[in-house]
Amino acid sequence: MDPQQRRTETGPRPPVGQPGGDVTSIFVVFGVFIAIAALVMSPSSLVHQVPEGHVGAYWRGGALLNSITEPGFHLKLPFITNYEPVQVTLQTDQVKDIPCGTKGGVMITFEKIEVVNRLRKDYVYDTLLNYGVNYDNTWIYDKIHHEINQFCSSHSLQQVYIDIFDQIDERMKDALQADCTRYAPGIEIISVRVTKPKIPESVRRNFEQMEEERTKVLIAIEKQRVAEKEAETKKIMAISEAEKNANVSKILMEQKLTEKDSARREADIENQMYLDRQKSLADADYYRVLKEAEANKLKLTPEFLELKFIDAIARNTKMFFGDKVPNMVLDQRLLGNFLNHSTKDKSNDGNSEIATDS
Repeated sequence: MDPQQRRTETGPRPPVGQPGGDVTSIFVVFGVFIAIAALVMSPSSLVHQVPEGHVGAYWRGGALLNSITEPGFHLKLPFITNYEPVQVTLQTDQVKDIPCGTKGGVMITFEKIEVVNRLRKDYVYDTLLNYGVNYDNTWIYDKIHHEINQFCSSHSLQQVYIDIFDQIDERMKDALQADCTRYAPGIEIISVRVTKPKIPESVRRNFEQMEEERTKVLIAIEKQRVAEKEAETKKIMAISEAEKNANVSKILMEQKLTEKDSARREADIENQMYLDRQKSLADADYYRVLKEAEANKLKLTPEFLELKFIDAIARNTKMFFGDKVPNMVLDQRLLGNFLNHSTKDKSNDGNSEIATDS
């Protein structure tokens, strides 16, 4: 191929300066973005963020400023004003490996103690002014070491490890809160959790054996208590059963007595009714006899007797002869005359009494 054809195929080339200008502008924009991001994200940048649950504290030239900011974005002078977020919600500080000596001279170690605390928002400035950002080192970490050592030095290993171990949490909380209330009122101690201390292996084995024996004794005592409780329950059940049977017997006896009393009353009523009926019959019979006697008395006149005598003689179809027959008739005559005279005498006596009364 000749040189003319090569020049025709190659053709005119674009200017060299145009692509280089585009790359330069891109690098400039990217550099500006990096500069802005570095300015924003740098601790000494103009814009900073206070996270939720915190407040912003500021130092200018090493002096703490009065301004405390709420969560959000805020502005400050870069490289002049320093910013530090301070947590005002609940936080847990862990204090580990606290050695202490008991009253008997045994060295023990508390592997971990957790202190739940909170810094009140109103006291952030005073607390930071007096104790700095690391105020918890003074009033929690160092203070818990001091209180634990004071507690161990005044108690024996038996007390610390077993007897009053359940009281250590409250005692530490009260001790920390008392000093904080006096010197740093913005710090609020919510709770303290103390783990079981680590004791020497030989002492630990002795305590485990002692605890095992104590557990056996407690189990025996509990079994005895359960047996006593069961015996007491059986006794109560027996007493209840006896009382129930006694009440049932009492009710049955009262029922029988009531039945007997009802039967007795019924018999008394029947006897009284029978007595009244017999009395009524006797009175009626007496009255009848009395009236018959009065009627017979009224009928027994001489004339009536003589009439009866005549009727008897008339009805008598047999007549015996002898010397006693006239006497029998005479005796009947004399009886009639006697009755007649008796009637007249009574009549005269009644008339004389009437005359005397008048």
